[in-house]
Order: sequence, then C-alpha cells, then structure tokens
Amino acid sequence: MEDYQLLIDLHKRAKRQGPGGNAETRKAFELAMLDPSTPLKIVDIGCGTGSSTILLAHSLNAQITAVDFLPDFVEVLKANAENEGLTKKIVPIVGSMDNLQFNNEEFDVIWSEGAIYNMGFKNGINNWKHFLKPDGLLVVSEITWTTNERPFEIQKYWEAEYPEINTASSKISILENSGYSPVAYFVLPEHCWLDNYYQPMQNSFAAFLARNANNENAQTIVESEKKEIAFYEKFKKYYSYGVYIARKLG
Repeated sequence: MEDYQLLIDLHKRAKRQGPGGNAETRKAFELAMLDPSTPLKIVDIGCGTGSSTILLAHSLNAQITAVDFLPDFVEVLKANAENEGLTKKIVPIVGSMDNLQFNNEEFDVIWSEGAIYNMGFKNGINNWKHFLKPDGLLVVSEITWTTNERPFEIQKYWEAEYPEINTASSKISILENSGYSPVAYFVLPEHCWLDNYYQPMQNSFAAFLARNANNENAQTIVESEKKEIAFYEKFKKYYSYGVYIARKLG
C-alpha cells in the first residue's frame, strides 16, 4: 500500500501520467472526423489528471464524463476544470474501468489514452462497446510493437510488463473481430515520450524523494522509472503507443 501511495505521489503532480501530447490528441479527433460544432457525449476512461479531457472540452462541443479509479487524480482534474472554466462540460467520476455504470449506447465517443492496458486491449474494447451508440467512435492508445522483429532484451522486458503487447496489425485484427471498423491509426512520436512524459518525471525525482524522506521504497520507485526510461532511450525504434480509431458497427 505504501508503494501504491508513493506512485500516486510521484505522478499526480505531472501534467501527463503517460506518453502523449496536445498535438497528438488534436490529430486523433481530427482523424476521427469529430465536428467541433456537433453536440457530443464523450467518456474519457482512465483520464488521469485530465490533460486530454481538458483539451477535448476546449476543442469540441461535448459533455465529457471523465473516469479514473484514483481519487487523487480526479481531484486534480476537478481543480483544473474549475481553473479552465470547464466545470459545465466535464463530469469527473471516481470509478473502475472494468465496472463502469453507464447506460447501453450512451456515448458518441469513447476516449482512452494510455490506460486500456489496465484491462487488456481485447477485454477493454469488448467490455466498453455496449456503451457506444451505433456508429460511435472508439479512440484508444495502446503500447505497440512498431517492427515485426526486435532484440530479445526489450521483447522480454515488455512481455513481462504487458503480455498483450503486439503489432498494430494484430491490434487492428482484434478490432475487426470485435465489431469495429478501423478508421485510422498513427504512432506517437518520440517527443511524446521524452519531452512530454519522461523529462518532466525526471525533473520531479529530487522533490519526490525529499517529500518522502528519501526512504528506500521511494528510491526503489525512482530506480524502476529510470530503468524504464533507459529502455525507451535504447530501444525506442521498436515500440511506442499506437493510437487506434475505430467505429462501432451499427
């Protein structure tokens, strides 16, 4: 439990809890062909502290339900929405992505950046599908191999971390076999990892350790994050997050 609270403490102050970027979020909703003037009902699943939620609320004529299972993250999102004057457009909810209490065919769009791995890609897209209206859109990012072959070292690391990691062709096939029609796909570029996620995290390590009296558990977390960063810097040409956009078949 202590390690869990330490991880929350490390990440809740960050703008992003995973790789991504404002330009890439915009690219996703443009590729999804979402009309900024059309009223939409969106659910952002695994919203974290709401970086994408806030951008979607500013950019679209949407009522957005933002869900995360960590109350600390949701509280940050609430504060950010208030500061941005978006409280009428964003409804923050504490909840688990595998036990969502929504109505069938309630949403025009399901959005989830860097979070579906908590359920697994196949399980997530199937579990959430009935919340989408017919012809509704699914937009998710998922850790993805970007080459068909890769060094054993990085293969072993990611298969231990997330056994469902696979190529885009495999993920698209899962979408096609799960009642979706693929619309678009793109890969998050390097700056989404290094500039937007890892560098701010590295800059926060000293303050994080100081807040937690430089204890052993906090040091272990920092070392684990440094290992992940080193793996990305060494093997970044072999994997990234893929952004998958698909339409639910009517």
